[in-house]
Amino acid sequence: MTLAPFPPWKWEVPARLNIGVACTDAHLGTPAADRVAMIVEDDALGTSSITYRALAERTSRFAQLLRDLGIGAGERVLIRLPNSIDYPTAFLGAMKRGAVSVPTSTLLTAEEVEYLAHDSGAQAIVIDKAAWKAMGAQLAGRESLRFALLSGAGEVTVHPGVESIDLDPALAKIGAWEPAEDTAVDDPAYLVYTSGTTGYPKGVLHGHRSLIGRTPAALYWFHFLEHGDHEGGSSPGQGDRIVHSGKFNWTYVLGSALMDPLFHGKTVIAHEGKNDAETWPRLVAKHGATIFIGVPTIYRQILQKTAFAKADVPTLRHCMSAGEHLSDEVFGLWKDRFGLDIFEAVGMSEFSYYLSQSRFRPIRPGSAGFPQPGHDIRLLDPETLAEAPPGEEGMICIPESDPGLFLRYWNLPEETAKFKHDGWFFTGDYARYDADGYIWFLGRKDDIIKSFGYRVSPYEIERVLKSHPAVADCACVGEEAGKDKLLVVAYVIPHAGAAATPDELAAFGREHLAAYKAPKVVYLAKDFPRTRNGKILRREISPAIAVSRSAG
Repeated sequence: MTLAPFPPWKWEVPARLNIGVACTDAHLGTPAADRVAMIVEDDALGTSSITYRALAERTSRFAQLLRDLGIGAGERVLIRLPNSIDYPTAFLGAMKRGAVSVPTSTLLTAEEVEYLAHDSGAQAIVIDKAAWKAMGAQLAGRESLRFALLSGAGEVTVHPGVESIDLDPALAKIGAWEPAEDTAVDDPAYLVYTSGTTGYPKGVLHGHRSLIGRTPAALYWFHFLEHGDHEGGSSPGQGDRIVHSGKFNWTYVLGSALMDPLFHGKTVIAHEGKNDAETWPRLVAKHGATIFIGVPTIYRQILQKTAFAKADVPTLRHCMSAGEHLSDEVFGLWKDRFGLDIFEAVGMSEFSYYLSQSRFRPIRPGSAGFPQPGHDIRLLDPETLAEAPPGEEGMICIPESDPGLFLRYWNLPEETAKFKHDGWFFTGDYARYDADGYIWFLGRKDDIIKSFGYRVSPYEIERVLKSHPAVADCACVGEEAGKDKLLVVAYVIPHAGAAATPDELAAFGREHLAAYKAPKVVYLAKDFPRTRNGKILRREISPAIAVSRSAG
């Protein structure tokens, strides 16, 4: 097969850029100003929405609130919110102040949030009132945390050491605001945390330039319509409406369902509540959505657990997936039932989505597609910097000049220097090109577990389980539980005479770890397969070494 090359990409990176402004104020004075920017379907609270004009004002009020509280440019604002209008308010509003947004998952325990607040040095946390009531006592009194901005209805819980502020009334009191911070394109914008090999989450700092760095995806992974077009849409001029199955805190969702669609003036439909398989096609149908974005698990559940088909979602015309590999089976079954391809992408916390399938090239199931134009991706030998020939594997390396690349690891200069040097960022991910230029993603040569779209560090789980007094040693691995299903499980060697059962250890994991990290099964073992120097051979661990297991 001979494929024509993609058109050359010319980066247009301005010297000054503010993501908060680009996603809100930039649409004022345009036809998008009164378009709905976001709709949130909340099972408990009902439907809410906000226009670009109202979002621009609300984020400006939030930025001014931070100024009034004395939170300066470059200081961190931790966000622990469910999907809601307050999420873009805080995330974009903090950046309009020139502060650094720190998105975190609502699945995290108080211990985990406490660590992130400490590591980031957050001055404020934006959190829903129920969560603050439950975990505020543990978070209050941290050396840097001064304010808790409380979202939603209900009472304000006061915890000594932190000033608790009811967000809605505080925003309503602000009648005027200063202009947004005139940030440089390389100024810090947001800080995300990812699974780290030390057992602790690792901060990945992005600049405002990341918004420009993802613009190739708007053409070569998304399929945005120009405003006024309504191919498959529910009404002329409506433009694209995007449903994403994820939570805003995830890097994948922050880009594809918040920053990128808002930058391009689209409408995002988010959901908060019970996530059953029928939720997503129902939302697509109700709101006339044109684009659906999810993880392979969601696509598989829709196929297996619902009878929805193309006739039920007539406006849907483009489907996208990332987070884990999409199986050939799911790809084929979705095509048969919905008449649509699913376009995959590969990304990482440090670089978002940069490899993807594209409507401009035939999809080759199993392949990650192509590097998007503008991203000069090379497969290199990390020792010699020699480029791998077609058919042979090499480490995916990204030029440090790429505007989509992160700035640095937070408070980890040695870690930054380890992966960013000689003009390249060495991702640790390996791939190969075939003879036609398709790239085949091979994954990392480390122990990170990809389970149901989440990247889980075994070291983090092991660190927590080892804090249990009955645990002498443990190892966490992924265990196949069916086609395309990988569970996080833990093998534990107990101290001699320890009485803890596998079920008790599993409960300990659930208490101290986010639900997606906590091992689904705990096995007790007498020893692990090891190298001559005592290092655990994770790939040789299996239920065959277990003497007992939890109920799972």
